[in-house]
Amino acid sequence: MHYLQSVSFTIAIAAGISAAAPVCAQPQQPYPSRPIRMIVPFTAGSATDLLARRVALKMTDNWGQQVVVDNRGGGGGTLGSHIVVKAAPDGHTLLVHSIAYAMNAALYSKLPYDPLKDLAGVSQIVISTSLLVASPTLGVKSVTELIALAKEKPGQLNFSSSGVGSGTHLNGEMFRFAAGIDVVHVPYKGVPEQLVDTMTGRIHYFLSPLVPALPFFRDGRLLPLAVSTARRSPVLPDVPTIAETLPGYEFQAWFGVFAPARTPRPVIEQISREIARIVELPDIKKQFLVQGEEGRSSTPEEFALFVRSEIERYSKLVKRAGIRVE
Repeated sequence: MHYLQSVSFTIAIAAGISAAAPVCAQPQQPYPSRPIRMIVPFTAGSATDLLARRVALKMTDNWGQQVVVDNRGGGGGTLGSHIVVKAAPDGHTLLVHSIAYAMNAALYSKLPYDPLKDLAGVSQIVISTSLLVASPTLGVKSVTELIALAKEKPGQLNFSSSGVGSGTHLNGEMFRFAAGIDVVHVPYKGVPEQLVDTMTGRIHYFLSPLVPALPFFRDGRLLPLAVSTARRSPVLPDVPTIAETLPGYEFQAWFGVFAPARTPRPVIEQISREIARIVELPDIKKQFLVQGEEGRSSTPEEFALFVRSEIERYSKLVKRAGIRVE
């Protein structure tokens, strides 16, 4: 009996191992295994949307799976972000966001997600610069002259933005602190109105997104003083940086890809490598240049550290400037 029991026990164990072995040895399903949903938390036609569609098209061509852009605007980008947070962490739902991701974390005390824990950074895609433009009626031709005039007339010069807490507002506050000047903030709803009022002199200067301002200084209606990135823009190589006058100054708009936090690391790394491939494609580089952008991919680790540093940076700026949003 002992022998038979032993044999039976051995057979049972062997059968169990045999049954379990195929499960353990089964390879992971290749990624992507179905269409990918790319959430853009802004409206169709926005800068983030246009960028996401260019990336999605290249991914579709390379991977053979449809990458569908899904616009979910609302809450300054928080609504779409929350959708991705709640999605299955398998790499088939991605988020393409902008610098607003970090700014929202700095501006809002309560978000429906934790921007440092609930989403994983995959890769940066591009950066773009702002252009400091001045009204021709102001009589300044450089950053140095603008700062000197503002110090000569404290509280009399103004700058515009696209609303309280917007990127143009935070950029303007950053410039104000770096230059040590007392100027008045005038919020607007959109960029075109600000450019028109800067041309007429109602607004003295504006840190504008690059591309919308280009046509107006080429015919002399706006004066380009400097770009906000650390390096000169390839679109305007003759225009100096603000940092050439105010060392250390840097403001760059950026866009990147995020995934749900528990997405498998190999999947995140595969998407990151794909972004790195895409930004180096000649036709994509040409499209970036037209939009005043520069391709800037990064590893998941680099992007995560960058996002954390941006949140910390803008949190300090928001607190110092006393900016409040509801």
